[in-house]
Amino acid sequence: MKIKNLIETKLQSLQPQFLEVINESHMHNVATGSESHFKVTIVSDQFNGKMLITRHRMVNKALADELAHSIHALVLHTMTTEEWLEKSGTLSQSPPCLGGAHASMAAHPRRNPVM
Repeated sequence: MKIKNLIETKLQSLQPQFLEVINESHMHNVATGSESHFKVTIVSDQFNGKMLITRHRMVNKALADELAHSIHALVLHTMTTEEWLEKSGTLSQSPPCLGGAHASMAAHPRRNPVM
């Protein structure tokens, strides 16, 4: 099963009113077809009265295995139904990739490991 599908399946435990999982791996310095960078927008009444850090921990707990083994980066937008409606169901775009480790290694060749 694809990582995106696993994320969608596992986050059903939070009973989302809205769930969107976007594979943003293509925006990063990874192989074509990779599933390592995701943006998740989840709207759930289970987030009512909870601080942002608690909401993120709830998502991280549901995705613990994937975070330990498959997911390199996870952007989270966790909202209650009321918050989602206040935003009219819109979000800002993810920031552009700055190149990560591969770019810094190219810019600083002395940091490249000796093979």
